[in-house]
Amino acid sequence: MHIDLTGKTALVTGSTQGIGAAIAAGLARAGATVAVNGRTPEKVESACAALRAETPGARIVPVAADLATEEGADRVVDMLPEVDILTNNLGVFGVQDALEITDDEWRRYFEVNVLAAVRLTRAYLPGMVARSWGRVQYIASDSAIVVPAEMIHYGMSKTALLAVSRGFAKRAAGSGVTVNSVIVGPTHTRGVEDFVYELVDRGLPWDEAQRVFMREHRPQSLLRRLIEPEEVANMVVYLGSPQASATTGGALRVDGGYVDAILP
Repeated sequence: MHIDLTGKTALVTGSTQGIGAAIAAGLARAGATVAVNGRTPEKVESACAALRAETPGARIVPVAADLATEEGADRVVDMLPEVDILTNNLGVFGVQDALEITDDEWRRYFEVNVLAAVRLTRAYLPGMVARSWGRVQYIASDSAIVVPAEMIHYGMSKTALLAVSRGFAKRAAGSGVTVNSVIVGPTHTRGVEDFVYELVDRGLPWDEAQRVFMREHRPQSLLRRLIEPEEVANMVVYLGSPQASATTGGALRVDGGYVDAILP
């Protein structure tokens, strides 16, 4: 399948590293102009430089802003009045006992993982509808379905994204704009390596630590390994393409067979 996104502008939130950086690279390789987002100009410029080196000729736009705030969202919209592909990837996660999660932490997870995506969708969806073409995606997680006991605040936020995605898909019904969520399983990023070592012996080599983590903490996985960020990016690039025009309102799985359930 040849995906050509030439002439399209994509914004990938939280895209200076990990899954977001892989998504930005995939969209750039497909020909889109890609806005790379992070909180600090230094991290954004570094990520843009790496992406330009990886994909010569790529059209990259640095967008430094904290999208967990209204001011940050307004700044991005001022810089990018129109976006054809919006990938809401920004998110935080961490391990914490359920009874020790404070009100402030609950609010922070909702602000960063949910409300930031809602604000941008609210800003960009009307223009997509007016142009009769657009793609909105939310990077959700298997934690939305199989909520981990050690991070229920994170699971809550990702479950909320499934509702948000389905709701906005209904709002855009019949417009030529598609809205979907991507349910991502445990993925190999630097942040996840730190997370894994919070749960297994830090003295173990990475390959062994990964196997122990999957066996003891994510035994439902059929893949039995962490997913690579590029594997998530492949799904996102497809959903951003003209070829995915009949896929909307969905929760598509890149979870390694982790979720043992049929989604509504």
